[in-house]
Amino acid sequence: MQEIYDFLKSCGTYYLATVDKDQPRVRPFGTVDIFEGRLYIQTGKSKQVSKEMQANPKIEICALDGETRWLRISATVVRDDRVEAKKHMLDGYPNLQAMYSAEDDNTEVLYLKDATATITEFGKEPKVIKF
Repeated sequence: MQEIYDFLKSCGTYYLATVDKDQPRVRPFGTVDIFEGRLYIQTGKSKQVSKEMQANPKIEICALDGETRWLRISATVVRDDRVEAKKHMLDGYPNLQAMYSAEDDNTEVLYLKDATATITEFGKEPKVIKF
């Protein structure tokens, strides 16, 4: 999981895919955290992406590190409403603290469950990590 976290952090931006009824939706994301042995992402409950993940918690993440390695993650997201989880995430992203607070009802952190991550690099066998 640490390798996946490091990969996403090094990319800065990754792309999160959700489903809206029968239409796929893809958005750039940038938050990632490890808390209590789980990989977390963050958004706002008021956003459409949050509503989509609550209706269908299966997501995919895709990220490109430079020009030759990319990462795909398939997972189910689980909302964690604990203040401690939100605070841990926001402590790593001070620039978000003007918009989000660990105590507000909008900040949403979600951990990835039953995740399968595949790191692919040109000319090499893909590396699969399950967490």
